[in-house]
Amino acid sequence: MDMLLEALASLMTFEGLITVLVGVSAGLLIGSLPGLTATMALAVLLPFTFSMEPLQGLMALGAVYMGSIYGGAFTAILINTPGTPSSIATTFDGYPMARQGRAYEALAGATIASVIGGLVGVTFLLLLAPPLARWAVAFGPSEMFWVAMLGLTLVASLSSGSLLKGMIGGCIGMLLSTVGVSPVGGETRFTFGFPPLQGGIELIVALIGLFVIPELLSMAAEGRSNITESAELGKTKVGIRQVARHILGKPVNLIRSCLIGQVIAIIPGAGGNVTSLVAYNEAKRFSKDPQSFGKGNIDGVVASESSNNVMVAGSMIPLLTLGIPGAPPDAIILGVLLMHGLRPGLSLFTESGVLTNGFILSMGLAALMLLPVGLLGARLIHKIVIKTPYHFMVPAIAMVTILGTFALRNSLLDVGIMMIMGIAGFFLRLIGIHAAPIVLGLILGGIAEQGYVQTMLAAVVDPIPWLRLVENPLSKVLAALVLLGAATALLPGWLERSGRLDKGESSRGEDK
Repeated sequence: MDMLLEALASLMTFEGLITVLVGVSAGLLIGSLPGLTATMALAVLLPFTFSMEPLQGLMALGAVYMGSIYGGAFTAILINTPGTPSSIATTFDGYPMARQGRAYEALAGATIASVIGGLVGVTFLLLLAPPLARWAVAFGPSEMFWVAMLGLTLVASLSSGSLLKGMIGGCIGMLLSTVGVSPVGGETRFTFGFPPLQGGIELIVALIGLFVIPELLSMAAEGRSNITESAELGKTKVGIRQVARHILGKPVNLIRSCLIGQVIAIIPGAGGNVTSLVAYNEAKRFSKDPQSFGKGNIDGVVASESSNNVMVAGSMIPLLTLGIPGAPPDAIILGVLLMHGLRPGLSLFTESGVLTNGFILSMGLAALMLLPVGLLGARLIHKIVIKTPYHFMVPAIAMVTILGTFALRNSLLDVGIMMIMGIAGFFLRLIGIHAAPIVLGLILGGIAEQGYVQTMLAAVVDPIPWLRLVENPLSKVLAALVLLGAATALLPGWLERSGRLDKGESSRGEDK
């Protein structure tokens, strides 16, 4: 308690408050630009922390991290473009809300959910770091395989009415994840003799191509911006109080999403993109009106944004206790700790307790600052998007996406892949195959492959090698959850086709 009070005193200074405020604002700006991820934001701003004191530098990076994860919601809602991978699920209901003239309502909901999620993540980090970190170590290759399989059961929820088309999209994504060097064996696959493809297809490149380019092509083909027109014709008068009352009036969705975010965050390598997709799926599954998801239900935005902001502090648990980065941005923070001679582990909480607790509390302060900074930014950016003619908006967004894609690895190849995937995504959308299942397959394909191959290699001398996948109790639990998730997704449709369940009863079954 003494260390917490001392850390709080060192944080609540004019210099500390300004550092967090500037960090949140910079993170929000970078996170809202397509292609510029939280990892890139931390990498770009890292040199500025070299001249700072250790606590001030960590405060700045923690604030940038929090702001950039939240900033991805802005473009996800306004132009159907996830600013960061963790905002993929935010597009499912955020963008339809924007097209209905409810963009500010969606942005306000994302802001409130992000603040609550950030505070919950910090609370978990302060109270439960050591026991949760020990639990995270139990996840080996077989468990990660089942985690990926559990994620792939979400394809049914992301299929927009056709499970077959959703499965096709998921298979396309898994095939794309095999391009490049194998994560275990090291062999080169599907590069067609073109060495630059050995690095595989970058997730951000695929995100920009599959989400941004089809939308730009649609706007250009229709000669108008759907957001601008709908916002002018059907602007809704919904304030921050009404949004807050709606969100807090459904605490179960908020609590469930935060818990999902925390559990997945402590698993190294899972990341906020998986977190938000799982939370969105569960919000839809337990909703009383699941048919409204994907058509502008604010509960979907809340589930996505609360869960991915829990991940910011939640992923610090394996980092600070075990030295294992829970997400890619955490690797940069680990480098800063090591640069200042700080080693993750018990000593970080005892010998450097004031610094560690100050860093954790600064992320809580950053989460609180998302509220004023985010709401002011939401009004400003909303007005800009609404009032900008589509013939200016389309080339401007195209230029930003091309620059963001090129900046990832300074590669023109990435720009070419982005354009090819965007054009393919446009035509796939015309036949009912949407981007979300493809991206889900791309994210989880590599995780599933690596977990499966490593498990099989370890079981090469076993009489029945595949039994190693369900050898541990945790693997059995995860495998049972996969079967349960697949059954709950497939059973209502099968009963409906067989005539044993009508459509209305099917919807009510999903509510349960």
